[in-house]
Amino acid sequence: MTWLPDNLDVVMRLAGAHVVLAGVPLLVGLLLALPLGWAAHSRERWRPFLVAGTGLLYTIPSLALFVLMPLLLGTRILDPFNVVVAMTVYTVALLVRTVADGLDSVPDEVTAAATAMGYGGLARALRVDLPLAVPVIAAGLRVAAVSNVSIVSVASLIGVQQLGVLLTDGYARNFPEVLWVGILACLLLALAFDLVILVVARVLTPWARVGVAR
Repeated sequence: MTWLPDNLDVVMRLAGAHVVLAGVPLLVGLLLALPLGWAAHSRERWRPFLVAGTGLLYTIPSLALFVLMPLLLGTRILDPFNVVVAMTVYTVALLVRTVADGLDSVPDEVTAAATAMGYGGLARALRVDLPLAVPVIAAGLRVAAVSNVSIVSVASLIGVQQLGVLLTDGYARNFPEVLWVGILACLLLALAFDLVILVVARVLTPWARVGVAR
């Protein structure tokens, strides 16, 4: 077990790239999924098309999407931007239904009370419905985060630098230590994403902590 101490800087550099390739699409995908999920929640006629339509995007094989992106975007095959866009597509595919379900979970009496207090559609969505939907959305975001960390590693097959390179390199050279370092690094990164989302969700829902304390 000498490879890791001698190559810790390489692992950290690849981990940093992995964080960007998995994390940026998570944030952008959430921003895109929020209005789409709200539309699916508030417009019943649109819901089947928005939820099912975006959900179908997740069925596209990741390697095929990574290869297709340069043709669609006009970028180089090794450009990390291809991976960011592809992962954003997958994130939206996972989160539109989650956002819609989260908004559906808000009790009708709360919505009625907010409307009676003078909150309009957008104001009520931002100040009442969305905060109450945070636990459900956070649960879906945790799934998307772990999924992103996993799928990004596939991009190593087309030469994009991130932790997946350790998996392909370790397998190609029959080097178990490199392979295990790659697996454990991806696992730890997924756990770190999960922990950050849990902490943020907890900060955004202080009333839940009060309920637990009682």
